[in-house]
Amino acid sequence: MNWLKQQVANVAGTAEPIYGPSALRSVAQQAETTPYTELKKEDLRWVAMESTCVETQVFYLMADSGHIGLAQVIYSNVAGLRTTCQFNTKIFYPDGKTPNLWSSDTLENHGFDDEQLCFYADGCAVDLSEDGTFYSIKSATNESSIVNLKVTRKTPGFQVGTDGKSYFGTDPNKPWGSMRHAFWPRCDAEGTIITKAGPIDFKGRAMFIHALQGMKPHHAAAKWNFVNFQSPTYTAVMMEYTTPPSYGSSVVNVGGLMQDGEIICAGSSNSASYLEIADDPDNEWPEPAAVKFEWSGTTKDGKPVTAELAGSLGVRLDKVDVMAEVPGFVKAIIGGVAGTKPYIYQYCPQQRLKLLLNVGGEEKVEEGILFSEATFISE
Repeated sequence: MNWLKQQVANVAGTAEPIYGPSALRSVAQQAETTPYTELKKEDLRWVAMESTCVETQVFYLMADSGHIGLAQVIYSNVAGLRTTCQFNTKIFYPDGKTPNLWSSDTLENHGFDDEQLCFYADGCAVDLSEDGTFYSIKSATNESSIVNLKVTRKTPGFQVGTDGKSYFGTDPNKPWGSMRHAFWPRCDAEGTIITKAGPIDFKGRAMFIHALQGMKPHHAAAKWNFVNFQSPTYTAVMMEYTTPPSYGSSVVNVGGLMQDGEIICAGSSNSASYLEIADDPDNEWPEPAAVKFEWSGTTKDGKPVTAELAGSLGVRLDKVDVMAEVPGFVKAIIGGVAGTKPYIYQYCPQQRLKLLLNVGGEEKVEEGILFSEATFISE
């Protein structure tokens, strides 16, 4: 009967019943024995589910010029009835005056290569290299942002646990949903995005994330925190979500710490907290004003690792009213669910934050660039 209620919720877009925290099998359970696994090429295959899902590949860019950007492919399926693909780009300008550039275009005639590692559509291609070390991202789907980028991995990729997945469902043997993240946290970027004002050189640092929400997104998560910190020596990444009350408002956190060529540690023993809140009068969400992100784990040779990133977020880069700005297919997935009012707050503090890292008692402090998102979907 629970499965039937869940299917009704999927198709009708209604809120789910209260199953409780036992209906979530967090990836943290895997991480107790296997904190993380390094990604192999086959771990980057598109799943392209034929049931309700949202699958994305997103490249976060930090140019040497100070521009922050992202390029993203979204594959979505609504109840197995309709599949839609979208290509998004966004550019934040370092002068603080030029309006953010946002482009979002529906893709036609999408497909994959035989190995499901490369994505194609009319005017768009995201190709993984034969040796599995770099992606080329090309899109001419929008004349406001013509994309020609290369993102090269500089440290091993990882997923938390053995398969990177949390599972949703009251029967552990037959989960009805899942959530997975796979990371290339520390990459080099090169290439350009050509705008109507001219080309922007995105030579610099990048992060790549492949995510699969194998269910309706608002059924899996009510809120999110995302951290992408890049310094000359280190990278810190964190993706945290809190489930809706239907799964006990449970918190799942995956992340890690890297330096060129190696993973320092990765796992699920991390946390995100808000030190100060600026209530948003538009929607009553607790917009973060100052934050503290913490990581803990062990190195391959057993040294304890802790890290902290804390401080003011400063003036936000953007506030995205998801229902106003995202493509229609996402609205179709979320539907008119009562209490669902998704907003994404995006930040890159002008006052650089410092990563405080302790590896086996040896302390390091390094300043870097933080790109952070706080997303609120439902109570």
